[in-house]
Amino acid sequence: MARLQEKYKSEIMPKLMKDNNYKSVMQIPKITKVVVNIGVGEAVQNAKTLEAAVGDLEKITGRKPSINKAKKSISNFKLREGVAIGCSVTLRRDAMYEFLDRLINVAIPRIRDFRGINPKAFDGRGNFNLGLKEQLIFPEIDYDKVDKIRGMNITFATTAETDAEARQLLEEFGMPFRK
Repeated sequence: MARLQEKYKSEIMPKLMKDNNYKSVMQIPKITKVVVNIGVGEAVQNAKTLEAAVGDLEKITGRKPSINKAKKSISNFKLREGVAIGCSVTLRRDAMYEFLDRLINVAIPRIRDFRGINPKAFDGRGNFNLGLKEQLIFPEIDYDKVDKIRGMNITFATTAETDAEARQLLEEFGMPFRK
């Protein structure tokens, strides 16, 4: 069992149960999945950039990414329907907790000029989106082998009903929100 999963079961669940006066343990919010997505707009002209993004994402998550294709053609972007324009990985259970542990304890402290995560990035239904500007904050990525600095979007899907519950859950895991 992952370290954060044990922490969730032994410390976070009882604290959330007490703080929010839940009647059942099934009401306690939990993280259901983490989706890591890299959008590669340049892949329309150069397919090699997508391969590099797929390789980076595979190193970061430990899973093989699925390729995202364009749903519609957009002439202004020279984009055709069905062209590969990004890649994403969905993490659940143990892999999700391992990734969350590495993100909170290793990657986020390596962000330059970091002053805390924006607490306004909740969607109103208890899910949280985190945008990263570069993939170099992860120790798995070798600085010398990076062809281009790419950002990524990380979505945390939770069972929380409100943004406040989701924020409390992520704070208990150690997510450093801005005050």
